[in-house]
Amino acid sequence: MTDLSAFPIRIAAFYHFAPVPDPQALAVEMRALGKELGLLGSIIMATEGVNGTIAGAHAGMDAAFARLRAVPGFEGLKTRDHGAHEQPFVRWKIKVKPEIVTMGELDIDANDAGTHVTPAEWNALISDPDTILIDARNDYEIEIGQFEGAIDPQTRSFGAFPAWFDAQAAQWRAQGRKPRIAMYCTGGIRCEKSTALAKARGFDEVYHLKGGILAYLAEIEEKDSLWRGECFLFDDRVSITHGEQLGKTAICVTCGLPVTPPSDGGISPQECARCIDLAD
Repeated sequence: MTDLSAFPIRIAAFYHFAPVPDPQALAVEMRALGKELGLLGSIIMATEGVNGTIAGAHAGMDAAFARLRAVPGFEGLKTRDHGAHEQPFVRWKIKVKPEIVTMGELDIDANDAGTHVTPAEWNALISDPDTILIDARNDYEIEIGQFEGAIDPQTRSFGAFPAWFDAQAAQWRAQGRKPRIAMYCTGGIRCEKSTALAKARGFDEVYHLKGGILAYLAEIEEKDSLWRGECFLFDDRVSITHGEQLGKTAICVTCGLPVTPPSDGGISPQECARCIDLAD
């Protein structure tokens, strides 16, 4: 694990589902507090909770999270941290939205999500032939890495996931099946909602990876791993591999999506296949 004290900047990604009676008021307060503390990054707030990635000096970050954890129901808010020598963000933004991760199903309660499975228990679950494994991420994330045997919904955004799942569920019902379902995503937030969706649609045996791929890559040694490839991140690191080592994925300078650098036999960031197709 990285020694954060060796870095002047702490970067923290976090989410927490708990009722926020007045997200607008909390947003106003956190905008002022973050500005006072010199923080940068973004937070999304909704009546269902908070989700964000922010960065700043250690003392300022401690103060910001102390305030958030003072909100009733947020005492257990956890963060996934890494250090940096320079501030990766340029603005301090707090937005209030209907959802903290947009799925478009406002009646789904993320607090009724599937059963958490720890990284140590995950391999046994997904190796069972009776388990259907679903990747709840976007298609461009899945292109650079996924768990062995996972279904790729081929969705470009999380908002497209419910329609895909409903179509898949209709096929299972037509076959007389009610399978055990396991889902995973990068850090866990999308699976809180995707597994809650599956339960709301009548599936009882629904599980998801606690802490997401990030926890798995941090805790499971590569020799024991069922993960293949790299995990795309929505921050300055772009991607990571086992042991939280930086990956080799680059970002296309035109479309901003991940591509494999030439050193790995792939195309260059300036020659992203998606952008070439659009140009043609």
